[in-house]
Amino acid sequence: MRKMAQSIGLAIATALVAGAAGATDWGSFTGPAPGTPAVIGSYSNGCLTGAVALPLDGPGYQVVRPGRLRYFGHPQLIDFVQDFAGALAAEGIGPIAVADLAQPRGGPMTYGHVSHETGLDVDVWFRLDLPRLPQDGREGLDDFSMLDGDTGLLDPELWQPEMARMLQIAASDPRVARIFINPVIKREMCAGDWEDRDFLRRLRAWRGHDGHFHIRLNCPADSPDCQPQTPPPPGDGCGPDLMAWFEPPSAPAPAATPPAPRPAPPPLPAACRQLFDEWTAS
Repeated sequence: MRKMAQSIGLAIATALVAGAAGATDWGSFTGPAPGTPAVIGSYSNGCLTGAVALPLDGPGYQVVRPGRLRYFGHPQLIDFVQDFAGALAAEGIGPIAVADLAQPRGGPMTYGHVSHETGLDVDVWFRLDLPRLPQDGREGLDDFSMLDGDTGLLDPELWQPEMARMLQIAASDPRVARIFINPVIKREMCAGDWEDRDFLRRLRAWRGHDGHFHIRLNCPADSPDCQPQTPPPPGDGCGPDLMAWFEPPSAPAPAATPPAPRPAPPPLPAACRQLFDEWTAS
């Protein structure tokens, strides 16, 4: 967990400190890069060529806040979202609200995420109360927490069995590397009477993620420069690692010396920097 925290800290620095091809610049692209689809780099430090736009409306889903222009991804992600929404619709669940995927050419974002850079991540809201809306009626929407603000537990008036089924279907797909959910929601999933618990391994507890779940796909076969994340450890993830989230925080020891300065953010992969220079020069 400490290594994950360090990795995320570096990713935050990357997102906040613009490098040679900074976050603002990557967000300025309004269309995908030409060429065959390819993921370059890691989920929190990479880019994407040959991205595909997810249609803003489809069977079982609708894209929310499309004005952000974050509905692009590797074709494998687009196929997954459409397959996932279709599977839910077949069970009468939905339409689901699909939030951010990636920018047209991936890369760091100016706000909201420290990943979603390679077109392999997608956020899906838990809320299922949204009817079909016109595109201009989706801009001011937001997700909302499934937790009770007073108790910190799942709100029984908001959490529905269909939401657990959504997670089960998504996490059972072999294309999925992991899904980030709030520790309270992970604990609820662990308590379920599941015939096959293997999918629980891909549900990873992480702070936030109480109003949406973050699906991350494995590196596609067509992208040798994609850097995969370490697979989740064996087991259902319902043991000590999960319970550690519910332990009271220990008081930090008094610092004897000033904290070390934050390390410099890692540069984007050389291939991304080269592509960025080519795109902006053309």
